[in-house]
Amino acid sequence: MRSDAELEGVTLLGNTKTQYITTYSPGILEKFPNKHPENDYMVTLNCPEFTSLCPKTGQPDFAKITINYIPDGFLVESKSLKLYLFSFRNHGDFHEDCVNIIMKDLVRLLEPKYLEVEGIFTPRGGISIYPFANFGKPGTDYEKFARERLFSAIDRRN
Repeated sequence: MRSDAELEGVTLLGNTKTQYITTYSPGILEKFPNKHPENDYMVTLNCPEFTSLCPKTGQPDFAKITINYIPDGFLVESKSLKLYLFSFRNHGDFHEDCVNIIMKDLVRLLEPKYLEVEGIFTPRGGISIYPFANFGKPGTDYEKFARERLFSAIDRRN
């Protein structure tokens, strides 16, 4: 059972008055302590209904966003992540920018051992774009793993 102190920063979960913010809002992300920082384990978060806007045309872009991370001291609270990803709904940025922004915001929040974000965007104009961004904690084996994983991502979508 989690103590009240551990859940102190979790304010959105269980809140029946949820507001869906439609402009990019990284401040909505919440975290809670990882009870098992000594273990290496992977957390996978899948958002099959991600939407953003093309910064030039304003047309909607649709993607499946997958986030994998090896936590250190913290875990992301899933409802806050859902609302954060929803906040891209009216955000105008290219696919590659969205994936990198998500990765950087989560790294800033969680300070994970390892984190990756992959976007599988639906085709527009006959071209599919699958940006992949990752992070490994500097000075650790995770940094080397991130580099290896980055280059292995090239072959995953052929």
